[in-house]
Amino acid sequence: MSIIPVRHIQKIAQPTLEFNIRSLAEVMDGRTMLQSLHRHSFFFVLALENGSGEHSIDFVSYPVNKHTIFFMRPAQVHQLKLEIDCKGYLMEFSSDFYAPSEESTKRLFRKISSKNHYSGHPEKFRSLIGILSNISLEYINKEDGYSAIIKSNLDIFCTILNRYNPASIDPLATSSNYYAERLEELKELLQLHFQSFKKVTDYAGFMNLSVYQLNTVTKTTLKKSCSVVIADFIILEAKRLLLASNVQISQLSWCLGYDDVSYFIRFFKRHAGYSPEAFRRSFQ
Repeated sequence: MSIIPVRHIQKIAQPTLEFNIRSLAEVMDGRTMLQSLHRHSFFFVLALENGSGEHSIDFVSYPVNKHTIFFMRPAQVHQLKLEIDCKGYLMEFSSDFYAPSEESTKRLFRKISSKNHYSGHPEKFRSLIGILSNISLEYINKEDGYSAIIKSNLDIFCTILNRYNPASIDPLATSSNYYAERLEELKELLQLHFQSFKKVTDYAGFMNLSVYQLNTVTKTTLKKSCSVVIADFIILEAKRLLLASNVQISQLSWCLGYDDVSYFIRFFKRHAGYSPEAFRRSFQ
């Protein structure tokens, strides 16, 4: 069974640093960029001053045009096509390189990285491009303290990006820090254990919470019950595998932790609205 390829940071200029930034002119070298379905082990930021193309993140399509920022978290799946006219920066970094320690900065980073697409606001975008330009120069020149300066610039980058949609309702922004932290813990546990554990009681036990308390966490932050959060996670993983391979549904079901393929098909159809095979055909 083929799996979705996982890409790691290309540590070109500094092999020991979990960080990289390049201009799109350097990356594309006068050619169209075409990347098939894959996922990353790092945070991925694509900033477009100009350009056109196609970008799909976790099966949601977004427009590619000027003054656009794409922000992806590790494990998300995407496919990307950038035309020759694209101009901007591509930045990659791991959580080992940039992990805010202050609670306010940590909450801010969690908030902005939970959204994949930012567009508009030409003045704010020019500020962001200026910051990326400074980061790029620090990364190339590597003078004393350059790593610390890059991290400080990332703090500023996140602060300005947060200003894009100040009036929007962000579930994490309206929740207490406690609920936001527990939601992140739940997501991490799902990533590790979803194949073997699929019940709310399982994750409540992992987190030393009651089922009521865990449901309060997900309803406060996402307006969903924990059972729906778990189902959404499994459906997304199933979609990723359906498009990354051509194996039988029975084998895919087993990979997701379902021994009964008929049950898995009913589960997928109930939550996705169509059968696994119909979903696969719709993307062919």
